[in-house]
Amino acid sequence: MLTLFIANNGGDNMSTVTETVTDLVTPILDEHNFYLYDLEFVKEGKSWYLRVYIDKDGGITLEDCATVSDQLSEALDNVEPDPIPQAYFLEVSSPGAERPLKNEEDYKRAVNDYINVSLYQQIDGKKVYEGTLINLTDKELTLDYLDKTRHKQVVIDRSKIAKARLAIKF
Repeated sequence: MLTLFIANNGGDNMSTVTETVTDLVTPILDEHNFYLYDLEFVKEGKSWYLRVYIDKDGGITLEDCATVSDQLSEALDNVEPDPIPQAYFLEVSSPGAERPLKNEEDYKRAVNDYINVSLYQQIDGKKVYEGTLINLTDKELTLDYLDKTRHKQVVIDRSKIAKARLAIKF
């Protein structure tokens, strides 16, 4: 993760900050064929953090993060009035190998990937499934998973999913 400390004066509330940063970072990401995975502006202890999580097909590199950080920092410096009144740390990074699937685009990108799904209630005696996402509709998803040595499939109603994330297959 690349961390850059930037001090600023003047500004607005957190939702305006994230909206402004989203507007600024989107053309930068489009230029490099990256996409915005998530963005947050949070206070932890005494420090503020502007975290920008980016990705691309094949994964993000440290150099990709540095490029976006440099360009976003310059774009933020040129906004009048300054959207962030306090000093903050800018962090541009990959969302990680086991990132949560938060929205429809995340699920679509995960088709044919190995994922972990936690359920609100059991299906066939299990509340957690890990396998390859082989089909996705608006209402359900289908996982191919191993039960001991046999491949099985389970269809999961999406309303029963508590959490879903990419997983690493061992």
